[in-house]
Amino acid sequence: MDMPIVEAVIEQLRGMPQHLQWQVLEFARALAKEQVRGTPGQQLLHFAGSIPADDLQWMGKAIEEGCEQPNLDEW
Repeated sequence: MDMPIVEAVIEQLRGMPQHLQWQVLEFARALAKEQVRGTPGQQLLHFAGSIPADDLQWMGKAIEEGCEQPNLDEW
């Protein structure tokens, strides 16, 4: 797929009914207005490696034991 994204979207739009084209247009406008929130990853790099390995193992074990387990009494 060597086609640029804009051209691929336009090609898809051509095959859609007009009411769906309007939905795509409204969605694209909403995305264009969306402001990026959060902290850029570059600013978080200084935290890399700051959690001790034994703490990471403990967290991994807690996740394995506590997650994906259905609580049959919940419902």
